[in-house]
Amino acid sequence: MSENVAHALSGAGGGIISMVLTYPLITVSSRLQVQKDTKGADAYKGGKDTIVKILKNEGFRGLYSGLNSAIFGIALTNGVYYYFYESIKAVFEKIERPISVIESMIAGAIAGSATVLVTNPIWVVNTRMTTRKEPLDENEKQKHKKLGTIKTISKIINEDGIKSLWQGVVPALILVINPIIQYTVYEQIKARIEKFKELGNLDFFLLGAISKLVATGSTYPYIVIKSRMQLRQTDDARYKNTWDGLQKIIANEGYSGLYKGIASKLLQSVLTAAFLFMYKEALFKLSVKILSLMKIKNVEALFKLSVKKLSLMKIKNVQ
Repeated sequence: MSENVAHALSGAGGGIISMVLTYPLITVSSRLQVQKDTKGADAYKGGKDTIVKILKNEGFRGLYSGLNSAIFGIALTNGVYYYFYESIKAVFEKIERPISVIESMIAGAIAGSATVLVTNPIWVVNTRMTTRKEPLDENEKQKHKKLGTIKTISKIINEDGIKSLWQGVVPALILVINPIIQYTVYEQIKARIEKFKELGNLDFFLLGAISKLVATGSTYPYIVIKSRMQLRQTDDARYKNTWDGLQKIIANEGYSGLYKGIASKLLQSVLTAAFLFMYKEALFKLSVKILSLMKIKNVEALFKLSVKKLSLMKIKNVQ
């Protein structure tokens, strides 16, 4: 149990660090993903153009819109995912052999599904905050007052109902295949390399990068659909479901519409995963030490309490 908690804590910690380091790329890829009109004067033409326009119109802070909700979201997402993944993985490893590809995929599917259902509302809020354009002009700021995380949640519920917090949950569940691919590739390559050498931080960094590159590259169209479904849906541009979203994007924007922002997303995903795996392994060892110390302190406290109770009982017996 303590190891599963350590994995959850280290996963959450690693996720927070990697999120902060790569967040501007998340902002860029998110805005490109949800953009339907690519011909307007304010339209983003690519990753570099997106950064330039955000800095010009919103300032440096525009690159970090929604960071607070993202940090909370990634900590909860990774914490829940790693706890379930390691718990299920531990069951398979009791057979005393390396975990197979199928077992790794089952563990990833269960952990991923549980994580999506718990954390989808956070990512709906984050998507809306990240893609909202914040003007630099003071007069415009008064008209379009920036909303924090709590006010954004309140606005979503008031305008679209509480069910809207689970918008895009179906493509998100389909995207459970993303971490399944990622962790299966990661575990299999890791198991093979460990036969020849002890892995270091650079190895974990590269393993994380390679596994995420394969996972994101193969599931990107669903990432675009999920991002769009998490925005507020208008009647004329509503996606009834995942299939409907897929058809409308192809009909209106061509197949290239399914891959909007893929360059910045791949860069962000690969770097995020690389930093995550590198820091997670280091934080895992630290988490185990902290939990062990806490356990020892709890045992010591329990021992002292027991001794005290026995002493009181002896005094009563003497009396």
